[in-house]
Amino acid sequence: MRHFDFSPLYRSTVGFDRLFTMLDSLGQPGEAQTYPPYNIERTGENAYRITMAVAGFDESELSIEAREHTLTIKGEKAEEKGEESQFLHRGIAKRAFERRFQLADHVEIKSASLKNGLLHIDLTREIPEAAKPRRIEISSVASQPKQIEAQTL
Repeated sequence: MRHFDFSPLYRSTVGFDRLFTMLDSLGQPGEAQTYPPYNIERTGENAYRITMAVAGFDESELSIEAREHTLTIKGEKAEEKGEESQFLHRGIAKRAFERRFQLADHVEIKSASLKNGLLHIDLTREIPEAAKPRRIEISSVASQPKQIEAQTL
């Protein structure tokens, strides 16, 4: 795997530290998470949906938390009490998981629902008016001489 040096970009950019750190951490070799499977889809111009397959988990066994541009989804299966049975094959996973997603600025979680073993999380990007582009008028200070008014007593 290639390693990219982002240090030249630090000289000409301001405020992108988190992006470079995230890109650098993606390049690190590590254990790839495959459980639970998920989709990320764009449902509109500023709308997204994360769909995660969490078959066998109940709403009480799942937790969703958003903190500082990070969405964390945790699943912890409660211990089943009852008759002991012997499995000949166990293909349905009951293991706990934690999945993290990095969110861009101004992305907010709108809703979450669990239906037919799929957890749907709807997100929207709402850019505040102060962050939207605006036109700045240029005034010519040199062409208009300032006048000082004096009051006489």
